[in-house]
Amino acid sequence: MPMIAVATEEGEHFSIDCDLSMELENVCALLEVDSGIPVSDQLLFFSGRHLTELQNSLESYGVKEGDLLLLRKKSADSGAAEVAGRNIEAEAETMRRQVIGDPRLMAELRRSNPDLANAAQNDPARFRDLLHQLAAMQNSARLQQERERELLEADPYDPDAQRKIEEAIRQERVLQNFEQAMEDMPEAFGQVHMLYVDTEVNGVPVKAFVDSGAQSTIMSPACAERCGIMRLLDTRFAGMARGVGTGKILGRVHSAQLKMGGDLFLQCSFTILDSDVELLFGLDMLRRYQCAIDLKANALVIQGRNIPFLAEHELPKGRIEEFELDADGNPVPSGSAASLSNAAAAASSSSASAPTSTSTSTFPGSGRTLGVPPSDLPAPKRAKSGTPPPVAGASSSGPTASASPNAPSGVSEEAINSLVNLGADRTTAIRLLEAAGGNAEVAASLLFSG
Repeated sequence: MPMIAVATEEGEHFSIDCDLSMELENVCALLEVDSGIPVSDQLLFFSGRHLTELQNSLESYGVKEGDLLLLRKKSADSGAAEVAGRNIEAEAETMRRQVIGDPRLMAELRRSNPDLANAAQNDPARFRDLLHQLAAMQNSARLQQERERELLEADPYDPDAQRKIEEAIRQERVLQNFEQAMEDMPEAFGQVHMLYVDTEVNGVPVKAFVDSGAQSTIMSPACAERCGIMRLLDTRFAGMARGVGTGKILGRVHSAQLKMGGDLFLQCSFTILDSDVELLFGLDMLRRYQCAIDLKANALVIQGRNIPFLAEHELPKGRIEEFELDADGNPVPSGSAASLSNAAAAASSSSASAPTSTSTSTFPGSGRTLGVPPSDLPAPKRAKSGTPPPVAGASSSGPTASASPNAPSGVSEEAINSLVNLGADRTTAIRLLEAAGGNAEVAASLLFSG
């Protein structure tokens, strides 16, 4: 007699011997004996399909020998939801008071989920509603995962099923790698500020950005005017700096005095580049004076003297940092309240490794720095964000202003919005949705489990 396997949500497994022509109500009676679940409370599923007609035979549903049926109890899901609802209702006010009373916790919540943070401060009822939504979405995602697992188990050798299994395994490895990194090196997820030192050029104080990836020492025209050296500009060295971006070189000041550390005077040459960075201390001068960037001592070592790097609060307002574009295409600092609120309202879709766009164009090749006649190619449009343009001949290591990831096809804007409202940033929401095949519920489950 054919044998049919039956599994429950609690992980129990039964094997029943029955004829495939047997009516479903008789199968349920057999299962009542093995599982203890009354026939009236049984829900049977096969290949994701709910078997509702008790007068039909197993054969009519396509069940074959060795197939797996899923047995659920009617009250299981509703009971779990009620318990979860009671727990959230009881703990919501306690959680809200804890968040309000802890400034650091409130700041973190405002960064990750501004809507929930505002509700905690101003609207206790909405705070409870949002917690209910989080719990409901997590439960729905769990059920969706179970349904997809049933479909995969129904025919594991199907090519589509194999691809989904492969992607699930890959995503699991990604999450494991992420968790390991969070555990072993959480500092990798923070933002590192750039290296600046205090200098004086021709007696004028200037904060210099130290960049060993820049070919030449760069100064902006405005800074050169302020320092009184623009009159020494040699326009014969005008041209275009070209690399990951482009910039117009106005010329070169061959020699000017630069003061560091109070009593250290250096003769430096400056390439005057039309950019927003005031002074970039590049590789040419670093090599000339045999400088060493000592990150352990947090200092620039020149001729045996330690010139300390500036602390984050001492950096100039126009320092190099990451930017995001708001809904109107205007740059806002990454992680700021404005960027978070814009991200919550933005619509996007998902990609396992979504490409990011920068505010400058990408140019192949090493390019030329000096002595190149002006190019007919227009300089790329840059947002006026205070971020210096990345230039191969100027700075190849400075980060560029990053925009929000473009949304790949196949994922709705509603899905990305739902994850953003649950606390995920735009990039994380995109990656989770790609891993979940565009399913917002499964992506939410990955967000909470990760």
